[in-house]
Amino acid sequence: MGAAILPDLGAEILIPVCAVIGIAFALVQWVLVSNIKLSPARDASGNSPGAGGGKNGCTDYLIEEEEGLNDHNVVIKCAEIQSAISEGATSFLFTEYQYVGVFMVAFAILIFIFLGSVEGFSTKSQACTYDPFKMCKPALATAAFSTVSFLLGGITSVVSGFLGMKIATYANARTTLEARKGVGKAFIVAFRSGAVMGFLLAANGLLVLFIAINLFKLYYGDDWSGLFEAITGYGLGGSSMALFGRVGGGIYTKAADVGADLVGKVERNIPEDDPRNPAVIADNVGDNVGDIAGMGSDLFGSYAESSCAALVVASISSFGINHELTAMLYPLLISSAGIIVCLITTLFATDIFEIKAVKEIEPSLKKQLIISTVLMTVAIAIVSWIALPSSFTIFNFGSQKVVKNWQLFLCVAVGLWAGLIIGFVTEYYTSNAYSPVQDVADSCRTGAATNVIFGLALGYKSVIIPIFAIAVSIFVSFSFAAMYGIAVAALGMLSTIATGLAIDAYGPISDNAGGIAEMAGMSHRIRERTDALDAAGNTTAAIGKGFAIGSAALVSLALFGAFVSRAAISTVDVLTPKVFIGLIVGAMLPYWFSAMTMKSVGSAALKMVEEVRRQFNTIPGLMEGTAKPDYATCVKISTDASIKEMIPPGALVMLTPLIVGIFFGVETLSGVLAGSLVSGVQIAISASNTGGAWDNAKKYIEAGASEHARTLGPKGSDPHKAAVIGDTIGDPLKDTSGPSLNILIKLMAVESLVFAPFFATHGGLLFKIWN
Repeated sequence: MGAAILPDLGAEILIPVCAVIGIAFALVQWVLVSNIKLSPARDASGNSPGAGGGKNGCTDYLIEEEEGLNDHNVVIKCAEIQSAISEGATSFLFTEYQYVGVFMVAFAILIFIFLGSVEGFSTKSQACTYDPFKMCKPALATAAFSTVSFLLGGITSVVSGFLGMKIATYANARTTLEARKGVGKAFIVAFRSGAVMGFLLAANGLLVLFIAINLFKLYYGDDWSGLFEAITGYGLGGSSMALFGRVGGGIYTKAADVGADLVGKVERNIPEDDPRNPAVIADNVGDNVGDIAGMGSDLFGSYAESSCAALVVASISSFGINHELTAMLYPLLISSAGIIVCLITTLFATDIFEIKAVKEIEPSLKKQLIISTVLMTVAIAIVSWIALPSSFTIFNFGSQKVVKNWQLFLCVAVGLWAGLIIGFVTEYYTSNAYSPVQDVADSCRTGAATNVIFGLALGYKSVIIPIFAIAVSIFVSFSFAAMYGIAVAALGMLSTIATGLAIDAYGPISDNAGGIAEMAGMSHRIRERTDALDAAGNTTAAIGKGFAIGSAALVSLALFGAFVSRAAISTVDVLTPKVFIGLIVGAMLPYWFSAMTMKSVGSAALKMVEEVRRQFNTIPGLMEGTAKPDYATCVKISTDASIKEMIPPGALVMLTPLIVGIFFGVETLSGVLAGSLVSGVQIAISASNTGGAWDNAKKYIEAGASEHARTLGPKGSDPHKAAVIGDTIGDPLKDTSGPSLNILIKLMAVESLVFAPFFATHGGLLFKIWN
């Protein structure tokens, strides 16, 4: 079969070196952002005003200079607002993590008890699952190490989300201040800040996983199937935290957003982010805890799970059987190459291509996706050539399938390019530069009802091409390399995660920057620039959600395959009653979950609307701007509501595999996983794109950049009010329910895989009694 060109020692050195380079690059970007001082002593760049022409099509003098508004109080005000947003976000995350910490400890104990009981807590070696003639480590060891890897995954996920939130709240006011010198300067600050999060998350996730594998190997030795089975807990921990981060953060941000929009923009006819609106600080806090911390944890979960799924299948293939370490670490080498590719790609945005005008922002972000995909294709080819033998076998439901290294390259590449296709289709359906969103905006002429109808139709239609892209990826990768092919295809889609997250985090940072400009009373020209950054960010956020959902579909299918193999199910027959009842219940779960999250946003928003109305009605001088609103009460409403409301949807997702596996067995559970995957992906894409389209239809009318848009505006017109209502309905769809669904399908699959030995041994109690 041949051996890999890259020696084992080379792989062992290359992976941590790439991870450290990623962390170092993130720190360099952070230092560059921190050079912009939030102090009025000097201007925002540290230079005295009027200091010559600079890069990015702007000069270094400030707009305030030319307008005679160079007021140091503006800078102080920006710093104060940033501090309030940062404190609110930190406070919420610490509160959330206290609850999540209790869950982590409780669930870790559950993992240990369930997996330890498979062999009656025996400490004796047992026959290997896939080779009964060999002896492997006891089930108690798998229980202990799975528990440790679960805690490691959870902690890494929490740290990833928290670091992302901190850099975002650190950068928002700095982006506002740089907007005084031109849109190019502001763009670079926002993008660099997003890159800090992207590279920290990708590098930390890779480094922790690599260290965990090497530490576990000290105990497991040659028992690689046991070692990598224990590592699956890492993916479970990552996704468990992501679920609570996404649901809790999503409820927080949308309760504040809906409350601020309904009372402020529709009832009181005041601008978005107007400092008179009591919910405005909570709204800006929400952008960070939902769209930054939540998205970071979500994509970390996808990365961890796709890596774990690939490693589990590889450990029972020729890589694991023959102890070929370099080939075994192929998924980690792909991620390592991704960090270097994304580093090069980032330099194109920050140092090579200059942003000189507003219209160049969105194309620049899209170039990032294209450049990273093209470079990554070359990198995958190189890694596949040096890290894989020319021919090897992959485990395929009980048999070994012969695979060539070029076939595995195609599996990863098809996932990578499918991600790009999903990203661009998402952009087409959610960007106001194209006809779908413009049609939705045009429908606002006849009121909110037609806007809602057009938006729903757009969301349903936007599912078609992404599903075909996922279907082609599945067919090609499964044909070439069975379930391992699907796992590495998902990894291919996530290989440019650092760039994807940088683009994604850029959006909320720009949104916050616009809010700070409005609240600090900065000039209309600065607000126009931050609005342009924000509009591009809205589209890129939708692209990021498309990536997350597409990768979730492939990840959960790979995990499903690993679960079926581990649970010793030879075939999943949908005509069997046991499987079909699972299938139909599984297809229902995303609807149940969506109902819970949507209602949670609705009930939290109701409290917010009542509080905002109360303040406008009872605080004298608030509407005139002579009195300050009570921001703290609105922040508390969002915090309390999101913490309380995130528990039932989280419990639904975490308990379903346990209840089904214990009482109905592995066959019914396989049906549940298949059903939830099939319906969950469709609803997630549709919900995210519908919400994104409504949001950008509103922004299209507000911007008034074309003759058509001007006929629908200005702000406050009837079509604009109809657009605001559509946007308000879409908020929980695109930022709470839609993004959370991809965690539902991944989390149930990885949880089933972790508990598969217990379900296979002790599950199906009801059917055992029935028979």
